Amino acid sequence: MTDIREPHPAPLVTGLHGHGLTLRPWDPESATDVDAWLRGHLDPAFRRWNTPLRTITDTAGAREALKAVKARSVDGAAGSSMSYCVTDSADGTILGQIAVHTIDRVLSVARVGYWVLPEARGRHVATRSLLLASRWAFTEVGLHRLELGHALGHEASCRVAERCGFRYEGTLRGAMWESARRDAFRDVHLHGRLATDPEPELELKTATDPEPEAP
Repeated sequence: MTDIREPHPAPLVTGLHGHGLTLRPWDPESATDVDAWLRGHLDPAFRRWNTPLRTITDTAGAREALKAVKARSVDGAAGSSMSYCVTDSADGTILGQIAVHTIDRVLSVARVGYWVLPEARGRHVATRSLLLASRWAFTEVGLHRLELGHALGHEASCRVAERCGFRYEGTLRGAMWESARRDAFRDVHLHGRLATDPEPELELKTATDPEPEAP
């Protein structure tokens, strides 16, 4: 009899391609990657909606954070997480980040999160990368459910979630930190998508359609 507690290793993917994007692992030895990670975390709009576990303020901190990201992504081959650097497939320009993390093999569920660099907003990077990462999680990893949470009031992230087939499922009270604080909490919108849900069509509106900095 198969023990359901035994994790089924996910393939360690070196790159995902589609919707004009390439999703690749972050490289802590790359100055370009480190700079992008630092700029993403220093962006005021990112900080408005997120209070990361690790505060990133300089290049050294960004490099150490990326080393930790790389370590967790390697562990993702055995069921932990996978973080991707989102790039333009045409020229390799870094656009942002997306991650499938907190993978639970027993319950077959994971959470997704993303952010987009300021200069890449308005191009539906979050939508395109979320569709691509979700397809990988469902078809290659074999997960049954993906969850996406964002701070209450972050309407742009709500639209991306719904556009990518993540239905609104309710409001979680006090489920994430307030901006720049670790002693106060705010509510979160929870969205979910199942592997059995139909994959949404990629329908993008105008280039001026607001895009979230992060969920």
